[in-house]
Amino acid sequence: MASNEPLADDLYPIAVLIDELRNDDVQIRLNSIKKLSTIALALGVERTRTELIPFLTETIYDEDEVLLALAEQLGNFTPLVGGIEYVNVLLNPLESLATVEETVVREKAVDSLRNISQQHSPRDLEMYFFPLIKRLAQGDWFTTRTSACGLLSVCYPRVSAQAKEELRKIFTDLCKDDTPMVRRAAASKLGEFAKVLEPLYLKSDIIALWSHLAADEQDSVRLLAVEACVTIASLLPQDGLEQQVMPVLKQAVEDKSWRVRYMAADKFVELQKAVGPELTKTDLVPAFQNLLKDCEAEVRAAAAQKVRDFCQNLATDCQEEIILNNILPCIKDLVADHNQHVKTALASVIMGLSPIFGKQNTVEHLLPLFLIQLKDECPDVRLNIISNLDCVNEVIGIQQLSQSLLPAIVELAEDSKWRVRLAIIRYMPLLAGQLGVEFFDEKLNSLCMAWLLDQVYAIREAATQNLKQLVEKFGPEWATNTVIPKVLQMSKDQNYLHRMTCLFSINVLAPTCGTEITTKFMLPTVLLLASDNVANVRFNVAKTLQKIGPILDLNTLHEQVKPTLEKLQSDRDSDVCYFSKEAVSFLQGSKLI
Repeated sequence: MASNEPLADDLYPIAVLIDELRNDDVQIRLNSIKKLSTIALALGVERTRTELIPFLTETIYDEDEVLLALAEQLGNFTPLVGGIEYVNVLLNPLESLATVEETVVREKAVDSLRNISQQHSPRDLEMYFFPLIKRLAQGDWFTTRTSACGLLSVCYPRVSAQAKEELRKIFTDLCKDDTPMVRRAAASKLGEFAKVLEPLYLKSDIIALWSHLAADEQDSVRLLAVEACVTIASLLPQDGLEQQVMPVLKQAVEDKSWRVRYMAADKFVELQKAVGPELTKTDLVPAFQNLLKDCEAEVRAAAAQKVRDFCQNLATDCQEEIILNNILPCIKDLVADHNQHVKTALASVIMGLSPIFGKQNTVEHLLPLFLIQLKDECPDVRLNIISNLDCVNEVIGIQQLSQSLLPAIVELAEDSKWRVRLAIIRYMPLLAGQLGVEFFDEKLNSLCMAWLLDQVYAIREAATQNLKQLVEKFGPEWATNTVIPKVLQMSKDQNYLHRMTCLFSINVLAPTCGTEITTKFMLPTVLLLASDNVANVRFNVAKTLQKIGPILDLNTLHEQVKPTLEKLQSDRDSDVCYFSKEAVSFLQGSKLI
């Protein structure tokens, strides 16, 4: 490469690649790797196999970012080396990448190997891929052995009985490896490997390995064994679950490490579905109670998050009894929990219990808890309750809801935390539709108007959108009598922010109210504000006229809107001039003026 002689055309792509991969700039090397498919196309399939792939195999010494890109590219390289007949040539560079120290590179190399394993014929799989797994599994460094764990399940179903026996032996050795990182990798693939095994070996091999990993000295291994429990339980016949699965599950729920118990709580509903209703009733209900009462807040929060789904999946013949006698006492304790994350997790699902509880039990048992949570000092708890009120309304009806929870909701509408006020606003259109126009005007209308004057911009903006949705529900006539007069009144407010909110409200109300109401009631106020002494108000007038222009008739546009915009174009403030010119340009482009 030191020679200055011009390169032959057929050598150019590989030569350029070599130069770029030797460049000191990582970005240049990375870009060259990303162009590999183009280079391979230029070289053709034969030279890609004989020159490019060997070169890449010898060049695996680069930055992790470059190696990651290479591992990803090679996973899609099969057509570029001549198709599935030659796919085995990709194994060498990917095997080298699967041994590097950086985890993300190894994982991407394993992903690519898993991908191309499906493109091997059974004969090639046993001839080339199976030896690769053996080499990785017997490697001196733990990095190679962790990579081997991810390849066993894709190879096993398509090889001979003798090779299957060896693969089972390899997996057993990996599960009992001296290095915790290898045992972790094996535990993470335990469920996946169990799925491809014959039932005979599932009972004789996997259950023993699973019990071994579930009792590992490292909690990071034990928690992965809990994750595999879901798959294993779903594969075993019902009569074997109690003896083979339940002891391990109970052990996980009572594990000394909170991380293992957390994993058990996180996977609990999946486990419940896998073991069925009978074992849920006898074994899982007490275990779930223990998790809801756990000494660690993280575990209680994870279990609380699963309360609704767990109750929903209980057998109907014992559902109510179990909920009232076993689960409800735990829920009552969690409502008063000292940790805000636990209370927040519960608040996100507790409203969903209403359809399961039914009307009578909801009113008797859940409503008092909802009221406590609506007054909780943690804003996220209040937020989660407000966001799910519709679940309760469907069960107990709006009358009961308004009597029980509406006073608390009204109180929250003035909460010091603006996010809580925002949640109330977003729920208001739904609540309005359920309450009806009369009840809404009596109880909540004044709140909706007060939000337009809120000190937080996000609240004022949400309040204008809320008005639009209310008008869509109750109609333009209601808007004319109830909303528009109060909106227009803000145009006379001394605070210029409130005058701007008036314009923002007109922007969103005009399309819903239509031409007549906009022209008769709202346009005069907009034109009046064109003479406002604050520039921000004047340029928002220009933006409003641009927004509502398409709604107005042509006479109004020519006689009232156009002269106002022309006047604003010569305003002393540059922003006002700019936005008024924008408005004129838009209206002219739309052939309105």
